[in-house]
Amino acid sequence: MQQQSKDPLHGKTMEFIITTLVNEFGWEDLGQQIPIKCFNINSSIQSSLKFLRKTPWARKKVEDFYIKMFG
Repeated sequence: MQQQSKDPLHGKTMEFIITTLVNEFGWEDLGQQIPIKCFNINSSIQSSLKFLRKTPWARKKVEDFYIKMFG
């Protein structure tokens, strides 16, 4: 029997997380919920991924928000 991970982010890529959040909230609302530039100025999945991969504090905010909404 395999043990399932208790981590709500297990198996979810940052691209999946951002896409899910954008589909649920849209860029404008997402930018209000998580006030970081990549969600408020020239928003795109690719530019957000690039920023979040280099910025641990912003990535944590996005992951925490995702867990709060869908975890």
